[in-house]
Amino acid sequence: MPGKVVLRMLGMLDRRVLWRVPTREKEVYLTFDDGPEPAVTPWVLDTLAQYGAKATFFCLGRNAERHPELFQRLREEGHAVGHHTWDHPDGWRTPALAYHRSVLRAAELVGGELFRPPYGRLRFGQSRALGKRFQVVMWDVLGGDFRKNRNGAACARHVLRRSKPGSIIVLHDNLKSAACLKEALPLILEGWARKGLRCAALDAAVVRSLRSR
Repeated sequence: MPGKVVLRMLGMLDRRVLWRVPTREKEVYLTFDDGPEPAVTPWVLDTLAQYGAKATFFCLGRNAERHPELFQRLREEGHAVGHHTWDHPDGWRTPALAYHRSVLRAAELVGGELFRPPYGRLRFGQSRALGKRFQVVMWDVLGGDFRKNRNGAACARHVLRRSKPGSIIVLHDNLKSAACLKEALPLILEGWARKGLRCAALDAAVVRSLRSR
């Protein structure tokens, strides 16, 4: 998709847009979009704890508001959080003012420096404006757990084949992805363990070090 290719190229030049973490450590950065969702997120947290893994959750503001105890659990268990707009608008199709209102409303509730645009879609002007205030986090590995034709084993193979030190991986803790995710996540975490890769969170210290370079 041309727009995405252009944005990726711009991201290589703009530290406010992060596609992967430049690191020599054997770490990968697993992220989850769209939660917290009571039917999925607690299972994700339990599974991560079982493998000693930390992740970053890009939460929809409306879901964080609906499920404050679950949102608090994310923080208490040592995971990083970022915001993912209030109600998941498409940055290519939503008027600029409405889009920014959705971003800022979610940021006020969720907090933190990290922002991920739904679908990874931002116009250049949006990216430039939001990047002044937030660290925009994209990805270099898209698990595809939301796709109808992808089962958990295929999702896990795709993630394990493409992830490398510094990779940012996207999965989803939502109802649409639940069946695929519940099969894929243990396979992914086991595969990384065999490769000696540690699953880490994109916490504030990591973000500040990146932006200071």
